[in-house]
Amino acid sequence: MPQAIIWNDLSKPMQTAVLARPALANSALLKDTVSKILLRVQTTGDQAVLDYTREFDRAELKDGLRLPVALIAQAKAALSIDVISAIDLAYQNIKTFHEAQIPRDISIETQPGVLCEQRHVALETVGLYIPGGSAPLPSTVLMLGVSAQVAGCELPILCTPPSPQGKIAPEILYAAHKCGIEHIYLCGGAQAIGAMAYGTSTIPKADKIFGPGNSFVTEAKQQVSKDVAGAAIDMPAGPSEVLVLADKYANPSFVASDLLSQAEHGPDSQAVVIADDADFIKQVQQQVLLQLPKLSRHSIAEKSIANSRFIVTDSLAQSIEVTNQYAAEHLIIQTQNASEVAVKVKHAGSIFVGEFSPESAGDYASGTNHVLPTYGYARNYSSLGLLDFMRRFTVQTISRSGLNIIGKAIIDLANAEGLDAHANAVALRLNISKGNVSD
Repeated sequence: MPQAIIWNDLSKPMQTAVLARPALANSALLKDTVSKILLRVQTTGDQAVLDYTREFDRAELKDGLRLPVALIAQAKAALSIDVISAIDLAYQNIKTFHEAQIPRDISIETQPGVLCEQRHVALETVGLYIPGGSAPLPSTVLMLGVSAQVAGCELPILCTPPSPQGKIAPEILYAAHKCGIEHIYLCGGAQAIGAMAYGTSTIPKADKIFGPGNSFVTEAKQQVSKDVAGAAIDMPAGPSEVLVLADKYANPSFVASDLLSQAEHGPDSQAVVIADDADFIKQVQQQVLLQLPKLSRHSIAEKSIANSRFIVTDSLAQSIEVTNQYAAEHLIIQTQNASEVAVKVKHAGSIFVGEFSPESAGDYASGTNHVLPTYGYARNYSSLGLLDFMRRFTVQTISRSGLNIIGKAIIDLANAEGLDAHANAVALRLNISKGNVSD
């Protein structure tokens, strides 16, 4: 268990080091490996994806990459009533919250005869990546699938690693079915990102790729987003993280449970507590030690807790200041007057206010999206929302009388910038509208 850190005992460089994230994997080797995978997918398409699926997932896909649509609808029969009800409830809450985000188009005359509009349309083909690993993630299917569904994306495609038997968990399939997803492909890793970015004979090329993943997936997303032939991505990402901002009035067992719920994601996850009371920090550490052995994934959580931070400040105001410096993916506020504290937070992916708002709620069923910026990107990136599945564009419709009103200003500005053709495009029209030039 890491020792408590007294914030004011640290120099500025030491404070920066304390808030640093765990180092990512060997970047040079990772970049080179992923680059080779993406090039092979571009070159040989389906065959490369099938070969990598056999190599990495140990799955021999004799019937091809696409899962038959009939199997998607049948998945419900393999689930318990409790799991079906849980997915249904989460689906409805997520759908309700994202429907409230549907943007309003704008249409306004900035001058008489000068009509300016802003319109929104859904992206046509979106690639949804669902990680594999030791547990199925129907929650991520819902977060991405509901967003695509509400936005009205024409072709949502989903890629997820299959089991060695070439199967996908029924929880994932039922969640996909709820979201109206029929194009599901049995592949994961960098090869799946490459297939969605560049397209193969089986997997359509996506306009934008969404979803979390391991370091290979993250690196692949970064590379295809920089390639003009590739695809846009939702956001940059690193290992998942939580910061709990607490005071002495918080429940230490609640705080410990929140740290551990983050830590069980993976050994590179980071959990941080900031409080203005050293005794409270000790109580949280004791609770972590009590709860940790009872977890089924205790060996994973234990490695993550080794990288955790327990920071003691001298005031709530300083706690808020340090919290803003960290810019957490998940921020849980367990203090007196938590709602008032939340207003003072500037940088976080998603905020959980009060002792009965665990991160788990946002991960599954409250309605907010759990795809969030990590690794400090919450300072300049937003949590995933409906608008990420849409694009906006502007329209202008100008009448002759309208151009007469703004034409001189356009010409004067174009001349000031030395762009004669811009000025001439307006001058010709003004002469036409005044009847000085024949058609």
